[in-house]
Amino acid sequence: MSSPLVDVVLPCLDEEGALPWVLTRIPEGWRAIVVDNGSTDRSAAVAREHGALVVEESRRGFGAAAHAGLEAATAPWVAFCDADASMDPGDLVALAAPVLAGDAELVLGRRRPTTRGAWPLHARLANLVLARLMRRASGVALHDLGPMRVASREGLLGLGLVDRRSGYPLEMVLRGSHAGWRIVELDAPYAPRVGRSKVTGTIRGTWVAVKDMSRLLREVGR
Repeated sequence: MSSPLVDVVLPCLDEEGALPWVLTRIPEGWRAIVVDNGSTDRSAAVAREHGALVVEESRRGFGAAAHAGLEAATAPWVAFCDADASMDPGDLVALAAPVLAGDAELVLGRRRPTTRGAWPLHARLANLVLARLMRRASGVALHDLGPMRVASREGLLGLGLVDRRSGYPLEMVLRGSHAGWRIVELDAPYAPRVGRSKVTGTIRGTWVAVKDMSRLLREVGR
């Protein structure tokens, strides 16, 4: 088997219902790395049945799972995507194009809801506020802190990311910006997820994410 061009990291917590669709949408020649973050269902088994590399990460937190996947990756390029079927891994091909062509160091997917119920109002409002603060801190004209993104494995490891909670995606942008990275944002369809969200689906989960990201923004300000 030839080495994958891109490794797709999929942080996962109880997503057995969504994984079959997600894993069949992985682009040809790419590899799925499902990071099981303490699932109590058959997520890990389903991922293996569909040919994914499964990494176990016992420390709870999006950042812990995402970084474990990054460290397990061996492809020159790494993509990140949620495992809940809210975003189509097939759309990563368009996001990866500027990175693979050398026109950007990091490309983010700006979520564009396909239905009214895809993105809860409280989560959307929190994202608007954080995106405004992120633009001010990074100087990059971004509108979303979505999970879908692509960059080089070596570059990401070189950023020295330390957050292991909800602030991980923001820290990636801030450290990348400070390193002089060209950061690009492209539209990506965003559909209702399968099952209930652990973050944006609840006000408490959204509040925890806002706290984590606000802390990072304060540290950058100092």
